[in-house]
Amino acid sequence: MPSDPGMPTLDQLRVFLTVVEAGSFAAAARKLNRATSVVSYAIANLESQLGVSLFDRESTRKPQLTQAGVTVLAEARTVTDSTDKLRAKVKGLLQGLEAEVHIVLNVMLPTERVVDALTAFSARFPTVALRLHIEALGGVMQLVVDRTAIVGISGLLPGIEGMAGIGRVYVGDVKLLPVAAVHHPLAVAKKNKPGAARDHVQLVLSDRSQLTKSKDFGVVGLSTWRLADLGSKHSLLKAGIGWGYMPRPMVREDLDSGRLVRLNLPDAQEGSYRLEAVYRTDAPPGPAASSTLIFIR
Repeated sequence: MPSDPGMPTLDQLRVFLTVVEAGSFAAAARKLNRATSVVSYAIANLESQLGVSLFDRESTRKPQLTQAGVTVLAEARTVTDSTDKLRAKVKGLLQGLEAEVHIVLNVMLPTERVVDALTAFSARFPTVALRLHIEALGGVMQLVVDRTAIVGISGLLPGIEGMAGIGRVYVGDVKLLPVAAVHHPLAVAKKNKPGAARDHVQLVLSDRSQLTKSKDFGVVGLSTWRLADLGSKHSLLKAGIGWGYMPRPMVREDLDSGRLVRLNLPDAQEGSYRLEAVYRTDAPPGPAASSTLIFIR
């Protein structure tokens, strides 16, 4: 037998897989709509190419895989699966479907909506690779403007709401609540006087983008801690280090369990955070990217 195996054809590998799945050469021939002799010939040529016996044809009536056959089977499936994926991707490209989609989501977007949307995206566009970014405040728009992301879900922020060349589609709102730990002074007080929030540390989500850098949104505290991560802000709030605004879906369980308290602050009331899908009008999203807007709504 040769020490250097030859190059099998894709058709030979598919015939081999069909024989394994069907259980016999005759059954494979029927499935492939070929003569049994043609199937046998294809397997014999494959064994000759590889230099190994794939089936034990002598000890049993039905062909059984040899040890070498078991090894080749796993690799043959990998090769044919990769080829099928390649053909599916090219078919999508010929139909105008993107090969890859970069999207950026606002950190305020409820996790449940994100999971549901991406699950639907995966089911509908299995051949499209997804690159997901999570940003806060102006960071979403920044990635769209810079063409890093083809589409983003951004909050409506003063100063960037009328940017030229940006298309917008309303996708919903998220309630923002002022909260603190149950033992925080603002939570302990039955009713806070106007200005009380200014005397305590406010935890604020910082903006890493240049579009809204140095701009404050909803900041009333004279002393602030700036945090780049909403998860860290959530943890510090529960620890009682400060107070701050949080999206209601993210703190719902904490409010129900009493770990966090919704604050009664005359100068820091709850608000509605408008969410919009944003994209460049000179590079509108394709079929897959556009569908993310439908899934997230």
